[in-house]
Amino acid sequence: MLNDRLAQLTDYPFQRLAALLDGIEPPAGLAPISFSIGEPRHAPPAMVAEIVAAHAADWNRYPPTAGSPDLRAAIADWLARRYALPPGMIDAERNILPVAGTREALFMAALVCVPGHPGAARTPAARPVVLAPNPLYQVYAGAAAMAGAELHLMPATRETGFLPDLAAVPEKLLARTALAYFCSPSNPEGAVASAKQLAAALDLARAHGFTLAFDQCYADIYDRTPPPSIVETCAARDGDLEGVLVFHSLSKRSSVPGLRSGFVAGPETLIDPFKRLRAYGGATTPPPLMAAAAALWRDETHVAENRALYREKFDIADEVLDGRFGYRRPEAGFYLWLDVGDGEAAARKLWAEGALRVLPGAYLARGAGAANPGRAYLRLSLVEAAPAVREGLRRLVSVLSATDHGQRQ
Repeated sequence: MLNDRLAQLTDYPFQRLAALLDGIEPPAGLAPISFSIGEPRHAPPAMVAEIVAAHAADWNRYPPTAGSPDLRAAIADWLARRYALPPGMIDAERNILPVAGTREALFMAALVCVPGHPGAARTPAARPVVLAPNPLYQVYAGAAAMAGAELHLMPATRETGFLPDLAAVPEKLLARTALAYFCSPSNPEGAVASAKQLAAALDLARAHGFTLAFDQCYADIYDRTPPPSIVETCAARDGDLEGVLVFHSLSKRSSVPGLRSGFVAGPETLIDPFKRLRAYGGATTPPPLMAAAAALWRDETHVAENRALYREKFDIADEVLDGRFGYRRPEAGFYLWLDVGDGEAAARKLWAEGALRVLPGAYLARGAGAANPGRAYLRLSLVEAAPAVREGLRRLVSVLSATDHGQRQ
């Protein structure tokens, strides 16, 4: 017998895209360009290979589940430096847990926080609730399903500034909420929550006794202004991380998705049980990679260079798209969220006529037909080099401008 909760896991967005484009051959004379997957393509910092090679003797050691002391210290120092936190607020031993990429950690957060929550009565009507934005990172939905929670989706649309409004959640659901996922900068829209919005979210979480899982994996890929963090909100309140888990990753910040290195920060009351769970079911980054990760958290030069490359591509989008398809320059992240009327139809057309691979927005959201807030959109991942981004955006405008899709302004 299988776990019946597995039936709640839908195909992942890229599986759905493969099925959508199956059998369609792009034009033979065009080199394919992929804007579909958010996989950074910038060259990793040279220090990574050098440090891994220097620690080659550590490949024959099992890595510690809680990460190396040096990595925890580097992360704690980065948090304090990045967000100007008061001395002693972040303790490397009590408040930091390195993880093998934040996808695993975001999934496990639900296993830590949901079962056993006061809302977890046996009757379906009283199941604990997990809140998530819609559109969303699909791991949030999968985590809620496997933890036995009821998933409540909060609209993150043009009308809400592409961010969820926790205050709009009915009180009866807040009373059963165990965990709320909040992503800022948001994927796919590139919106950033203000300090005021973060303060309201923190107050609501503490008032109702749920954990706020703050996903900030795009925090260092910003356009002009560094996005605020919930840890700054906690510092301004009382210096306590009560009720908060913060997730960061090196994948986007340092263009090293293959390093599989991120971290969770939070109060000892949440980090300790998180460590215990990971000791049984979590993968751990190998010691040579931990050494490289520690060095990356201590260096900001490569991050600034990385940001400049994305800004160049935002400038190209400003020029080529020129307001078409509801284009707005993202505040952070490296995605464009374009209104093309019908994302699936546009994705098929772009592959068939322009050899351009993009992701329908509906695959990043939940809801049937017009009720799906991503239905009209495409997500474009600007991870290719600037010339390929320019060429890909020109193909998009050329293919869609003569159709109904291209009339969306």
